[in-house]
Amino acid sequence: MKIRSDILRIYQALHTWGGICAGMLLFIGFFGGALTMFKDPLDRWVSAPALPVQQLAPAQVDEVVADVLAAYPAAREEFTLHVARHENTPAPVSWQAGESGHEIDFGLVRWQATLDAQGRLAVRQVQPSLLAELIDMLHRTGGIPGTLGDEYLGIYVMGVAGVLYFLALVSGVILLLPTLVKDFFALRPGKNRKRFWLDAHNILGITSLPFHIVISLTVIVFAFHDQFYDGLRGIVYRDQPMFAPPAIRHAPGDATKLLPASELVRRVRRQAPGFEVTELLYMGVESPRPIVRAAVASPRHVVQGAQTGFVILQPYTGDILSTSMVPGQGNTWSALVAPFFALHFGSYGGMTVRWLYFVFGLAGAALFYTGNLLWIEKRRRSQLKHGPLPQQPLRTARIAAATVGVCLGSMASIGACLVAAKWLHAFGAHANSAYLIVYYAVFLACVAWAFARGAARAGSELLVACAVAALAIPVTSVAGALLPALGMWAHTSPATLGVDATALALAGLFAWGARLAARRAINGPRDSVWATASVALPMAEAARKVGT
Repeated sequence: MKIRSDILRIYQALHTWGGICAGMLLFIGFFGGALTMFKDPLDRWVSAPALPVQQLAPAQVDEVVADVLAAYPAAREEFTLHVARHENTPAPVSWQAGESGHEIDFGLVRWQATLDAQGRLAVRQVQPSLLAELIDMLHRTGGIPGTLGDEYLGIYVMGVAGVLYFLALVSGVILLLPTLVKDFFALRPGKNRKRFWLDAHNILGITSLPFHIVISLTVIVFAFHDQFYDGLRGIVYRDQPMFAPPAIRHAPGDATKLLPASELVRRVRRQAPGFEVTELLYMGVESPRPIVRAAVASPRHVVQGAQTGFVILQPYTGDILSTSMVPGQGNTWSALVAPFFALHFGSYGGMTVRWLYFVFGLAGAALFYTGNLLWIEKRRRSQLKHGPLPQQPLRTARIAAATVGVCLGSMASIGACLVAAKWLHAFGAHANSAYLIVYYAVFLACVAWAFARGAARAGSELLVACAVAALAIPVTSVAGALLPALGMWAHTSPATLGVDATALALAGLFAWGARLAARRAINGPRDSVWATASVALPMAEAARKVGT
């Protein structure tokens, strides 16, 4: 297929600058997004064993709910009945004081209630770990701090990055069309490093193109959904409500007359056969509009939530108020919207799809990383035969240092937060208040290190830092198991052991990458930004300009 050269140049500029402007933010988003595929195992891994996981009979769970509502008025505003219980949800009932908003409350306190050995109500105040929420926030914001109104500023920035990302995808496909058949699976290692990175970049991009198109479009929708809803409300719905509210009671309810939770679970199972009921979220049980949102999960179905669909019930009568978020039971709009949510969250196909999304997420991060490498290599001034070593442009050295510092620094920072979760607990501190400090301290230190040392040296050194942070995760678990006096812990469920095993595999991958980067810095072409011999030239020029 032939495309005019002037058109190709336009698309090349669009692809290059769209990718450069958004690439480093998207790297953080994709790496964080890959980890959120296992958000629940991460949450379980960092959760201290506050209470033993208890399996109570349905009648006992109903007794816990009744006792909690009688003794703790705050629970009548909102509480959660955990049908499926794990390390992070060991008690059947939990609640918090106050309302939760868009932002993460790192001082969050919850209460957990169960029955003790004598059958009496046992309540404990805990601070649940919010590390998994932090990783999800980094995934959604690219690590950009601050808020704009009621939303994170970074979410809007990531929405803009999603637009650039989509434009870069389209323009990249157009650029590859003339040589698509010939170069599709070509991976040509050798002295021409630019050709090698271009081949790797093309393979990553084309093989996962449908995934990237879905992610880019859904990122835009998630970032600007309020604006989209406002537009739909003004143009399509006008005076009609966009979402029909649940039925309203004309008088406040009496919490002592709620249907037993076991009966609500039975009705949800009857309404959504083949689904597992994971939790019941009770809201406003003594308000004029009491509802229960039952979360239902099934690996065989496409659901609209990050992991589950939802059935809405009336907690006094057990009437089903809404099934629009249950696969196959919603209206046309729900049937159209649900696949977009599911395709973004990977909430279908069970663990197989989650592992695929994890791999796609890491491959997506590598796509943006190799894109920056291509930009740097293309602007390299090559050494003429027997000529002096050329001085590389200062902007090239800076982009290289920023790429290494931001991308590798984000991975090392998340690893450091995971390790800090248990070690801070061992020293009597709760990690929630320290997560942001640990993340940004390590991240900014890595960025500063990359600019101070140069991309060539910092590339291998920061990969070593990533390997050490990843290796420290299973080492910390082993220390918690062998030395319980330290005040740490090591859960032994398959999900939490999977976190340790994955971290160990990533540590090996980072160590291998560090070795290759160090070898490249020593043995690679002397005129490359990634060669240690050329590092001093642009840095010396930068120092000279600062001095003048």
